[in-house]
Formats: sequence, structure tokens, C-alpha cells
Amino acid sequence: MLVKIVVFDSGLGSLSIIKQLQKVVTADIIYFADQKNFPYGTKSISQLERIITKTVRTLKKEFKPDLIVMGSNTPSILFKKITNDNKVIGVFPPLKMAVKKTNTLSIAILATKSNVESKALQAYIKKNVPKNIQVTRVNASPLVNLVELGKFISNKKLCQEKITKMLTKIFKEKNIDVVTLSSTHLPFLLPILQQTFPQITFLDPANQVAKKVSQIINTTKKSKRNKMQIITTGDPVIFQKQLYKLGIKKKIKPFVTV
Repeated sequence: MLVKIVVFDSGLGSLSIIKQLQKVVTADIIYFADQKNFPYGTKSISQLERIITKTVRTLKKEFKPDLIVMGSNTPSILFKKITNDNKVIGVFPPLKMAVKKTNTLSIAILATKSNVESKALQAYIKKNVPKNIQVTRVNASPLVNLVELGKFISNKKLCQEKITKMLTKIFKEKNIDVVTLSSTHLPFLLPILQQTFPQITFLDPANQVAKKVSQIINTTKKSKRNKMQIITTGDPVIFQKQLYKLGIKKKIKPFVTV
């Protein structure tokens, strides 16, 4: 019997997680793009909690998955009671890895506006980073929007200009040498980030998630073949066009009951 994994996010961002998952597990993967509620990262905490709680409940009812991967860093950090569910895995900044890799003792977290401003992220940093290491939180919501609009494919020059303008000064002033990409949209910009800042190490949390999923699956069910379907609460035709540019040609199914 196939292991069923639902991965969800507010747009195409968590496809970066699926790419890593498919390297380490074989499963029936359902990608649930909650585009109706994009972006998660600029919602108020109360709004987002309602959306995420309802979405997780709906996914359990509709798909009966073995695991749900909450592909967005923002609700993963903010809502512990949801990720405490043994069927739900969140995505968290790989701060322990960043601590190991930094030589300048100065790291940055690129995350959404609501995540950057949250007390929950502050507490997560305090728990995982020694006091001698400086952590700079950077609001990367404008970059998340660029990815969701597909600009990393259609207008790389614009992306590079935006990245340079937003990040150069702060990286230089703070002497940052390690950055966590704490929105699943941001790995789509990784080639541009690396080209712009070759001296900086960028960490993708998707590797951490894939490893955790693999460990859980290895202790439950094994699968012999791979399946994937993509569902959106937004416009499937527009989403199909976006994904086609990424080389993803699967038919997108609409979901209208959330």
C-alpha cells in the first residue's frame, strides 16, 4: 500500500520540498496549493491560525493521509499545537546547521513579514542559537511574491535587482556568512542568491524535512512506486501555466470546498 503524503502551502513554494522528498521516499504525494489564501506570510496571526486549522482538518477528512507536511515556515513556527500532531510535520529554519557553519558568528533568516515580526520566531532563535551568535531577521515577503508570480523564470534581471537592493547592505553591515531560506518559495531564487552573494552559504530547510519524512516512513509503511497529483484552491488554468514554465506538465485539479 502506498504511503500518502499531503504537502500544502499558499502557492507554488513547497514544490521545492517535494523535489527533495522524491529523492528520499517513494509515495503517493498530493501537493495542495492553497492559492486562495496566498500569501500566508502577510496575514494576521489570528487570520492565519483559522486558515491553517481549517485546512489541516479538511486535508485529513478529504485525503486521509499518513502524513501532512505543512510546507510554510510561517505557520510551522507560529502554531506549535498544530505541528505537535504526530501526523503533521512543519518546516523550520535550520538554525542548528547555520550555527555549525558560520565563521563570522553572524547569520540571517530570510522569512515572511509575519514570521519575522513574531515572538514565536524570537523564541525559536533563543532556543536554538547560542548567545554569542548574532541573528538578523529579514522580511523577505517581496521576494516570496516574485517567486509566486513566476518572475524567477520570466524576469531574472528584476529578481537580481530586487535581491541586490534588499540584501546587499544588511549582509555587509552585519558581516553575515550563513543565511537560512525560511520560506519554501525562496529556494527557487537560490541560483540568483548564490550568484549575487558567492561568499555566503544559503541553507534550504527542505533537506531537513525530507530527512524527517524518510525516517518516519521507514518505520511505518514502505512504497514501491511513485505518484503525484497537484490540487489548487485558486485558478487551475493560471497555475497550470506557471508550473508548465517549471517543466511540470501534470494536470492541475481544482479544489473548491476549503
